[in-house]
Amino acid sequence: MSFPLTLNRRRGIIPNSLINEQVTAETVRLVGPDGEHLGIVPRDEAFKQAQEQEVDLVEVAPNADPPVCKLLDYGKFKYRQKKKRQGQKHHKARLKEIRIGLTTDEHDLRFKAERVKEFLEEHDRVVVTMRLRGRQRAHGNLAMEHMAEFAARFEEVAKIERGPERSAAGQVTMLLAPR
Repeated sequence: MSFPLTLNRRRGIIPNSLINEQVTAETVRLVGPDGEHLGIVPRDEAFKQAQEQEVDLVEVAPNADPPVCKLLDYGKFKYRQKKKRQGQKHHKARLKEIRIGLTTDEHDLRFKAERVKEFLEEHDRVVVTMRLRGRQRAHGNLAMEHMAEFAARFEEVAKIERGPERSAAGQVTMLLAPR
């Protein structure tokens, strides 16, 4: 058994709405397709206006006095609501991390750069982390240059949200976001 649906601004569609002939109130407060108020009219006149405009009469606020009915294309309305619900399932940007080292070979950097580009194409933000170990910590300026060179590979697909910066924990990090 299918239930009729009601328009509710906060929640979208909820069960128990009355459509066209199902509206039982003698008088209704009528709202046009564009949201303009058409006044309080008898149900038969509201239904007649709906037929003239080739739209449906949908009761959107049954508890109001008198009940509020709206003129709208119900099939199109349901379609848009379905698309809106599907649109809410879109990809949410996640934060991914790629780790590189000061002595990482060029081939490995190319491979990691390809992974970063894949993440950016999927609209994920990427944190690139370079961990400095032992005596590498004494060469922080070299690490910053190395990270800047790595960032230059993504100029056309990403923007640097947080530039290469050195932390006290012996790491250099930067945050990339898709353009």
